[in-house]
Amino acid sequence: MKIIALYNIKGGVGKTAAAVNLSYLAAQYGAPTLICDLDPQSCASFYFRIRGQKSFGSRKFLRGGKYIDKNIRGTDFDNLDLLPSKLSFRKMDLTLGGLKQSRKRMRRLFKPLEDAYDYVFLDCPPSISLVSESVFYAADLLLVPLIPTTLSVRTYDRLLRFFKEKELDSSKIRAFFSMVERRKKMHREFVEQISEQSDHCLNSYIPCSSDVEKMGVYRQPVVHFRPRSRATEAYESLWSEIKPLLS
Repeated sequence: MKIIALYNIKGGVGKTAAAVNLSYLAAQYGAPTLICDLDPQSCASFYFRIRGQKSFGSRKFLRGGKYIDKNIRGTDFDNLDLLPSKLSFRKMDLTLGGLKQSRKRMRRLFKPLEDAYDYVFLDCPPSISLVSESVFYAADLLLVPLIPTTLSVRTYDRLLRFFKEKELDSSKIRAFFSMVERRKKMHREFVEQISEQSDHCLNSYIPCSSDVEKMGVYRQPVVHFRPRSRATEAYESLWSEIKPLLS
């Protein structure tokens, strides 16, 4: 089982859309897949039309075991399950701070699922926190969507510095550009510049697309409801580039 975390310090960069579409693609190619919604905004859960039980909060999530097992829900798609988020997940940092070996907690939570799933995708909240650090330790691959702007690239640099300061394994980080408008000179320059300078940047990028925005209307992966769109081609290209990194 491989754990793939979609993470960025900033919000609004296409993180959840990527988590939803990549997990869908992994499942459609036959791999039993779980997407875990860690964001208290519950956007991934919304896209899959799933609500978590009222009794399922951050405390029970961090206990793991039966509390996770009985809250996993099947989606409308073969091989794809979801562990929904709740607003109470906003308190997860406080709960995690009171536990021993908090940084290793996330990895231990998913270990019992190794025989059930080939991939676990984590849709992470935008922040640097104890939850984030636990995700950094748990993930086999940390995917960081960037939009081609100064502030987005700046937060990516801060993430790399954080990994260096904490002596974390930065080789698991892979960035990719999202919401790219090729007609904009600044976007083209950012993509080319960062791709040339960083060993961590993937070649595939996700275009700025109204089809991706319509995920909120259809409440489905764009790869499903617009299978021939540019956005679908981009996510398929991205997954093709990611998959060999997990072997």
